[in-house]
Amino acid sequence: MPISPVSQTLRSVIGLDDTPPKLADATLVLVDFQNTYRTGVMALDGAEPALAAAARLLAAARAAGMKVVHVVNDGGEGTPYDIRAEIGSISPEVAPVEGEPVVVKTFPNSFHATDLEKTLRELGAGPELVIAGFMTHMCVTFTAQGAFNLGYRPTVVADATATRSLAGPDGTPQPAETLQAAALTTIGDLFGVVVPDVEALVRG
Repeated sequence: MPISPVSQTLRSVIGLDDTPPKLADATLVLVDFQNTYRTGVMALDGAEPALAAAARLLAAARAAGMKVVHVVNDGGEGTPYDIRAEIGSISPEVAPVEGEPVVVKTFPNSFHATDLEKTLRELGAGPELVIAGFMTHMCVTFTAQGAFNLGYRPTVVADATATRSLAGPDGTPQPAETLQAAALTTIGDLFGVVVPDVEALVRG
């Protein structure tokens, strides 16, 4: 079957800028970098390389004087998302330091029923947000959408995200790389800028 021609993104059609922000002008939002995704039932394909990329991103952000916000998902006691247990804790490679707020959420959109927007206002954050985290097709996508809906300008760092393989609607296995590409393509179509890796953002 012939491949359909590539369409313009919605961002291009409506004239949105795809230039990545300068680090010093943005706020970093790290979403769900919890031990949840490194082992057990929720282990992600590519979690370790993505976590290493996130650690580089966080180091660059701190060096540039960026504001940093950490977001964690709390699924309750006894779940892989129990933030009171080691399994639900933020991975040490990207753990917050003093002065970096942690926002707790229970929905994929980090802005829904949380203090994230209030926290960003209190930090004096501008419209530019840099987002990285787990899982790409779920909390990263819906946080980018939530940010876009609120008037922020999100940029997602692709190599600092990861997801997992799932069955499609007909039961056919969909590899993690397929969901990863689809999620990042969805974000880049409208909700935000997508850069391939940390280095591309730092060079900008």
